[in-house]
Amino acid sequence: MNLLDFKDKLFNAAIQVGFSEVELYFEGKEVFGCQIYKGEIDQYEIAEDSGISFRGILDGRMGYAYTEKIDEESIPYLVESAKQNSLIFQEDDKEEIFVGSKSYTNGDFYSNSLNEITIPEKIQLLKDIEKEILAYDPRIVGTEYCLIKSESITRSLLNSKGLSLNDRMNYLYIVVEVIAKDEGETKTGIEYKITKDFYSLNPKEIAKKAAEEALSQLGSKNIESKNYPVLLRNDAAASLLATFASNFSAENTQAGISLLKGKEGYQIANEKVHMIDNPFLKDGLASKTFDSEGVATRETTLVENGILKTLLHNHKTAKKDETETTGHAYKDSYKSAVKVGPSNLYIQPTSVSFEAIITTVKEGIMITELSGLHSGANPVSGDFSVAANGYFIKDGRIEFPVNLMTIAGNFYELLMNVEEIGADLSFPLSGIGSPSIFVKTLSVTVE
Repeated sequence: MNLLDFKDKLFNAAIQVGFSEVELYFEGKEVFGCQIYKGEIDQYEIAEDSGISFRGILDGRMGYAYTEKIDEESIPYLVESAKQNSLIFQEDDKEEIFVGSKSYTNGDFYSNSLNEITIPEKIQLLKDIEKEILAYDPRIVGTEYCLIKSESITRSLLNSKGLSLNDRMNYLYIVVEVIAKDEGETKTGIEYKITKDFYSLNPKEIAKKAAEEALSQLGSKNIESKNYPVLLRNDAAASLLATFASNFSAENTQAGISLLKGKEGYQIANEKVHMIDNPFLKDGLASKTFDSEGVATRETTLVENGILKTLLHNHKTAKKDETETTGHAYKDSYKSAVKVGPSNLYIQPTSVSFEAIITTVKEGIMITELSGLHSGANPVSGDFSVAANGYFIKDGRIEFPVNLMTIAGNFYELLMNVEEIGADLSFPLSGIGSPSIFVKTLSVTVE
């Protein structure tokens, strides 16, 4: 059924039973995924997932409902479900249907050329990458996984106040994990690429980076367990920021689960730290022209010169804090209620190269990968103690890989102890990114 026809019939049915304001949110996804193992297809996925959420105000209360079926039979279900759901709505949590922003910025997040790439072309690229990996060095014995995935996402938001918004985006990514063995030692290395330009992907280049990442970790040694200056490579820094990004949500400060409550206007990081949320990054994985309430998105500075300028808000949290929404209403999917979430959130890079930072380190550790962040980090307190892979740095040079480490510290203290920020901004398969970050000290333990 046509979405506009469905909207008209749904809105009419809702208004007839007493809803004063109503909204429809549509989201559709098309996904292709494939994994290769020893030249053969190991896993394969083609999927489409779409549906709509409906919400409306009845007797001053907001009700929610959703369905995967866009047909006339779904309309009575949506209206009745939203009606029943509104009865449990708390009076102090009033939400609203948004009339619309004054203007919306156009965003170009969809590549027609990427959409035209065939499945056989994607599979052949993946086979070529695996072939290059296995031929790179005799110490490379295989891959843990070798996958390609493409997604296309369409969103629409329509309401009874005349708002009608649409946007779409697509992207493709490749992830390979390579296994290297030598003299009884086994190490792995990961490489990933995210792009809208399929023909920019070079199998030899991807294979080389993944293989070298694994090979460079062979010959690992122990070091003394103590506090060290630590250089978090961009992908590791981004993973750590992603773990604590929810603390910048006003939803969490109002719930008492973020220590940033009441910190606007105060210094929370070294003056070199600037944190940006930019929904218009062309290749961003969370780019959008409007949020999940229909508010026009805009670039937002959260931290400037180390000072917290604002938290992320939707209409509900903004009303509680007596401020304006920042355009960060967010839904995990069409099935979810509106909450707060970032777009493309990142620490602003500088002009200082990664290599230049290394040359300034007299003795320290470079971290390339963090694991166990969900279990080893406390988002409320900011404390973390997680497993890490990396290298020992001495007199401005990478000396050798270090056996599996545990690094421990506090996220808020880490922000204050930033010594330098690199130029190498990276978004490792998420909407949270960071350049490499050099911090004054973290606890490093090697078992």
